[in-house]
Amino acid sequence: MEKYYISTAIAYTSGKPHIGNTYEIVLADAIARFKRLQGYDVYFQTGTDEHGEKIQLKAESAGITPQEFVDNVASEIKRIWDIMNTSYNRFVRTTDSHHTEIVQKIFQKMLESGDIYLGKYEGLYCTPCESFFTESQLIEGKCPDCGRSVCEKCEDAYFFRLSKYQDRIIAYYEEHPEFIEPIARKNEMLNNFLKPGLQDLCVSRTSFDWGIPVLEDSKHVVYVWLDALTNYITNIGYDPDGSSSEFEKLWPADLHLIGKDIIRFHTIYWPAFLMSLDLPLPKKIFGHPWLLTGNDKMSKSKGNVIYADDLVKFFGVDAVRYYLLHEIPFQNDGNLTYELLIDKINVELANILGNLVNRTISMAKKYFDGNVENKKEREPEDDELLTMISTVFEKTAKKMDQLQVGEALDEIFAVLRRANKYVDETAPWVLAKEEEKKNRLMTVLYHLLESLRITASLLEPFMPDTAQEILRQLNTENKTLQFVEDCSYQVGDPVPLFARIDKEKKLKEIEEFE
Repeated sequence: MEKYYISTAIAYTSGKPHIGNTYEIVLADAIARFKRLQGYDVYFQTGTDEHGEKIQLKAESAGITPQEFVDNVASEIKRIWDIMNTSYNRFVRTTDSHHTEIVQKIFQKMLESGDIYLGKYEGLYCTPCESFFTESQLIEGKCPDCGRSVCEKCEDAYFFRLSKYQDRIIAYYEEHPEFIEPIARKNEMLNNFLKPGLQDLCVSRTSFDWGIPVLEDSKHVVYVWLDALTNYITNIGYDPDGSSSEFEKLWPADLHLIGKDIIRFHTIYWPAFLMSLDLPLPKKIFGHPWLLTGNDKMSKSKGNVIYADDLVKFFGVDAVRYYLLHEIPFQNDGNLTYELLIDKINVELANILGNLVNRTISMAKKYFDGNVENKKEREPEDDELLTMISTVFEKTAKKMDQLQVGEALDEIFAVLRRANKYVDETAPWVLAKEEEKKNRLMTVLYHLLESLRITASLLEPFMPDTAQEILRQLNTENKTLQFVEDCSYQVGDPVPLFARIDKEKKLKEIEEFE
């Protein structure tokens, strides 16, 4: 069985993740689940990034130790990931003792090879981003990543020879055009960072102590990106002294799924670190867009932050998953408002999906006591639906391979829309009035049940609970993704999947909650 290793970026433990942060884990989960559906041996890793000055300051402000602080936040992040029904194989933490040990070995290996050297850093530093910048990189005198103020810092520090790998990284981009997606992210890295020239990278700090100590110089702690990025290999068995069989099996990663705001660290720093360790690079890095609220980036200061667990409380897990996966484009930022979410649930989940399931199973129960088989009385009006059923897996898989997740859902919902139209075209309630049309009626219902079985199986990566509920109502465990001619159904009782939402009433309920 072919392996597939997918990771998210590890979430920074500075606070509770909002729905924009949560989008990434849901997106990764849909991709991981779909790969399993295709027969891959999937390894899906996520977790938390727990060191740095920002954490130390927050812990001091809260009157607790940094370890207590990150324990609390990491458990909250894991709770949110679990609420969203994500199927990760391993939840990693950068405070784990094994990760600490291997990071120290990696630092030592780079030090001994000459890729890390001791120097002095004097520059402009953004504490929230834990990054140094040159004057030219600032935007209107502020951090180019978060827009906050920077301050001057000067301290002894170890540096990684990032400049040494500049030409190799540019060459790698040229030789592997699929390495970074969307392509606009690659062009940004080339034009804004690589071609102007890379500076060596600060990889240790002495002004705080919440980090992994450098083995031979304990007043230094390993600086955030060398600590954080290496999680992708430390947790699958990489060891400079001899790696495990798990590492040999899984590396290189097939996909690093990250937010577009940290693309530089994953497509410049991370490749350079791997080249230094003489390891292959991941096959693909996808910098996904942001989820905006009301077309504005989420910010606590703006008061527009929405949390996943609150959304789930009002709308349910699968409705939220569907919205996130369908409404965030491949390249452009997506938008979330309660009004848009309610409209999606009413139009697509309640009307198109829920209504089709309910009326198909209801008709099977009403006309044949739930027992339906293929009588094979085909008519020309069946052809388009059956063609769509037979090709939907291939079309969906193609979109998923291109990471066009929203468009993959469109392929599935195109079948559901066509099946609803098929009900109107064939009018089972009319066929039921004539005894000689009984076999034709059963054939029509069989086609509808097969369309539900196949689309439910394909929906499992996106809406796992909903898919299972449809299959439960169909009373089948058959997840074959092609039309089956000689199957028989004994369906259960119809249960509504999604109730239509009274928008005004729901918005008032949310307003009172907030």
